[in-house]
Amino acid sequence: MEQIISKEELAKIKNIKGEIRGTVVKIIGEYVLLKEGENGLNKLDDLMRSLDCSTEYRKINKVIFLPTWLVVVSFLATKRLFNFTNEDFQKMGEMDVKISPFLKIFIKYFVSLKKLEEAVPKMWNNFLPDVKVELTEFNEKEKYSIMKLDNFDLSENCCQYFIGFANTLTRMIGRENFVCEETKCTFRGDDHHEFKLKW
Repeated sequence: MEQIISKEELAKIKNIKGEIRGTVVKIIGEYVLLKEGENGLNKLDDLMRSLDCSTEYRKINKVIFLPTWLVVVSFLATKRLFNFTNEDFQKMGEMDVKISPFLKIFIKYFVSLKKLEEAVPKMWNNFLPDVKVELTEFNEKEKYSIMKLDNFDLSENCCQYFIGFANTLTRMIGRENFVCEETKCTFRGDDHHEFKLKW
C-alpha cells in the first residue's frame, strides 16, 4: 500500500499522551462508511493495519477508553485517503452529538444556553479527560461566549471536530443561528485553543 503516513509522522503522533472515549474513534469509521461506503472503510482498516494500528472501526466499543493518538492517526489517514476537508471533520463532530444516546439525554436537561455551556467542560471531559475545557466568558448582551481548551494539541482536524460538536450541541436546544469559530490555536502559534461561540 502506498505510504500515506510516514514512519516518522506515526512515531511523533504515538508520543501523544492521554485517552479518548472509543465513541470518537468509532464515529470516524461510521462517517467513512456513510461517505465512502464499505470499500472506503475497508481501505481505512487496511491502512491502519499496515501502520500496526489495527482498529477495525466496526468493532470498536464506544464506551471504553483508547489511546488519544489513535484518533489523530485516524483523522490524518482519512484526510489523506479521501481528501477530507474541514467540513468533513466538523460533520464528524456533528454526527457524534446526533447519534450519542448519552448526549441526547443530557441535552434535555438544559433549557438555557448558559447552563448548557457551563456543562460543556464536564461533558467534554467524558470524551477526552486529559483536555481542560473552560467557559471563560459569557456575554448575553453581545451574544457571544468564549471557551478555552488546554492540552488540546492533537491536530487541526480535532479543532474542526470540536467546532462541529459545539455547533450541533447548541442547535439542538433551539439556537439555529449559533456559530462556533476558533479564534486561537496552538497550530497557528497561540499558547492555547480558544473558540468564540456566537448566536
